[in-house]
Amino acid sequence: MGSAGNAVWSNRFAFVMASVGFAVGLGNIWRFPYVTGENGGSAFVAIYLLCTLSIGIPCLMAELIVGRRGGGSPPRSMAMVARQSDRSANWMIVGGMGVLTAYTIAITYAVVVGWVLWYLGRALMTGFVGFDTGVADSTFAGLLGDNQSMVIWTLIGNLIVGCIIYAGITAGIERAVTIMMPLMFTLLIGLSIYNYFAGGFYETLQWLFTPDFSKVTGATFLAAVGQAFFSIGVGMGGMMTYGAYLPRDFSIAKGAATIVMADTLVALLAGFVVFPAVFHFGLDMAGGPGLIFQTLPVAFAQMPGGGIFSVLFFIMLAVAGITSMVGLLESVTSWTQERLDISRQRSTLLVVGSVTCFSVVSVLSYNIWEDYRLLGMNFNELTEALYDKVLLPLAGLLVALFTGWFMHREHSEDELRDDLRWFGLWRGLTRWIVVPAVALILIKGLF
Repeated sequence: MGSAGNAVWSNRFAFVMASVGFAVGLGNIWRFPYVTGENGGSAFVAIYLLCTLSIGIPCLMAELIVGRRGGGSPPRSMAMVARQSDRSANWMIVGGMGVLTAYTIAITYAVVVGWVLWYLGRALMTGFVGFDTGVADSTFAGLLGDNQSMVIWTLIGNLIVGCIIYAGITAGIERAVTIMMPLMFTLLIGLSIYNYFAGGFYETLQWLFTPDFSKVTGATFLAAVGQAFFSIGVGMGGMMTYGAYLPRDFSIAKGAATIVMADTLVALLAGFVVFPAVFHFGLDMAGGPGLIFQTLPVAFAQMPGGGIFSVLFFIMLAVAGITSMVGLLESVTSWTQERLDISRQRSTLLVVGSVTCFSVVSVLSYNIWEDYRLLGMNFNELTEALYDKVLLPLAGLLVALFTGWFMHREHSEDELRDDLRWFGLWRGLTRWIVVPAVALILIKGLF
């Protein structure tokens, strides 16, 4: 099976856990609840669910279809499926774009995973005792100025990710995700229950589920489309690579629906983990990523049992970060292995090693290299703009365009033969809803 070296997921559960682990990243934990509240609570949730059904699931199915049919890394799968459909093998560039996107995201994401691990260490040692807003801000600022700590913790995170990928599909990725993802779900549910008693739960319930239709505008729809597209992990080659390891008897439609529903459930549960503390202690809702590192430690310091809560919270975040990194770098490793004709182990060392080197540049761009700018942006801002505004939506758009309009109908039909009643719906949505919607995200990002 091409780059997969005939590797196949040993069971459905492992595939779903790996895919959910890839899709659920650190962005889900802080971004979704915040975007929801900002855009009208449950009015936004309803629009978001509509978008995940009409855009997220078809996008994900498109990647899995190409991945399983091509059976190799994203560029190889795209080329092979294009040739079968009498199209140019140059479609492989789209697969290459996904691999490049994953690699680019991994460089800056690895540093954030390093922060999470640093805070986990801090939670274990101090439990954030005595933290107030001033201490929390200066601690985070101190971390951003401490290159040695950031490099060490980024290295530790990459080492964990590297070991998982190095061990292979069954012994590495499957074994890791079948332990880590149920742990993450358990922690999310446990922490939500804790918050039910600790305060701020009802305010969160209102924030997330009180429909405020006055806030619903065209921008709300765009926010929902963007959230549905970005949170599912398409456009990065990861899902296409995971699709290459799918056995023939696996239902792609059911798998995609399960992954998207689990991803949405995690995003909503995250709201009940993050926001009760924010409401209860009157903290800043709009903290963005800073919410995790500056706002919540203040809450942990004040809440009963905050020391234990903080450790469990950062373990959950670490799992979300590491499983996403595994998905990102698996697609790059699979492509490198195929392209250079080397073993998975050597490919892993090459990929994780090079990402780590670039991550050091990312670390330095938070302080001593912050003023080195290209197009008015430093290294971190430039890489983020590149994947967020250009590569991700463009790769997603081209995959949808290819599967909806250029791939032979009977080939995609063959991949969905267990779910033929859904085939027409999937094809219609991909052609008439996904392509225009993702094109809109791309245009909005560029202009």
